[in-house]
Amino acid sequence: MPTLLDDFPVLTPVTDEDLAIAVRAVRTYAPESWPEGELCRSERVPYPCRLARWGRATLEAAGLTEAQAEQGGWA
Repeated sequence: MPTLLDDFPVLTPVTDEDLAIAVRAVRTYAPESWPEGELCRSERVPYPCRLARWGRATLEAAGLTEAQAEQGGWA
């Protein structure tokens, strides 16, 4: 039986290193359409996966949207 795991904690204040990892997580663990529905591109589990949720929550904690992070040149 599958178990639901808690999300990764978002540490505040968000450091530059955390922010760079979050941007990478959002890019890597993006949604992809499959006949079963949207799955995480990297893990093939229902989207959003834990890392995608953590990445977005970290961006939000830093006061950034996904688009702002992309424009900021975070890699």
